[in-house]
Amino acid sequence: MRAMQWSKITLVGVGLLGGSLGMAIRQRGLAGRVTGFARRETTVEESLRMGAVDDATTDLSSAVKDAGLVVFCTPVEQMRSLAERMLPALKPGALVTDVGSVKREVVEALEPLLRSAGCNFIGSHPMAGAEKTGVSAARADLFEKAVCVLTPTATTSADAVLQATDLWAAVGGKPMILPVDLHDELVSRSSHLVHLTAAALARFVLDPAHPKEQAQLCATGFRDTTRVASGSPEMWRDIIMANRENLRRALKSLSAELANLEAALGRADTAYINDYLSQAKHQRDAWCGQNLSPE
Repeated sequence: MRAMQWSKITLVGVGLLGGSLGMAIRQRGLAGRVTGFARRETTVEESLRMGAVDDATTDLSSAVKDAGLVVFCTPVEQMRSLAERMLPALKPGALVTDVGSVKREVVEALEPLLRSAGCNFIGSHPMAGAEKTGVSAARADLFEKAVCVLTPTATTSADAVLQATDLWAAVGGKPMILPVDLHDELVSRSSHLVHLTAAALARFVLDPAHPKEQAQLCATGFRDTTRVASGSPEMWRDIIMANRENLRRALKSLSAELANLEAALGRADTAYINDYLSQAKHQRDAWCGQNLSPE
């Protein structure tokens, strides 16, 4: 891995991901200075108190001025308007990336805009996070062993790919290069579908129409399976809508799986249920054994 070359890194948004990235960069000495941009003074104060940044401000132009690397750590729907606002203050040649869970919409919005300002953009998506939000939940080891996807396009410079790869490797991640559309298809199943499924379970099982004892009989299995449903509704709304076509296809496939299970129960097909559960256990155990995901 090459030595880091940024004297200043700016994090646009200092929540869970931005705060964790700032902590990781500072802990590892990867930049001379880490600056944070936040919309509220309370977040500025909290990010400083948590040690996520060296300095922070609510002034976007001041935050990005002279930064060699700018990382968008905001909800995906906010990125374009923020990019438009910061254009005049960006340093020519700066590298800009993001941590968004959807890439097609982000890349199409930001890549030409930032190129017009003489900057390089490459989409990133670290497969890390939690149901908790805000810089108070940030931690320096969030990206360790996490796959960090990079989505260069035909116009992305080789140097931008190398710099972004270095960044995610340096904070403990495992960089992976994927085409934009393949990334969005894969995460529609492994991430976005998981969130919608957890939300559906939480809504259905905890529906007040059920007997009051229902919630008392929800134990560890229910808690583990629905954990991500406690994530930010606004953030997940934007992610889901940005990747809605891929997610619709994933939902249809999952619905077919559930319909097959329902039909097997209807015909009391013990062998089918046993095989189904056995295959699911085998596939998940094999996945866990390959250590493909952080704890």
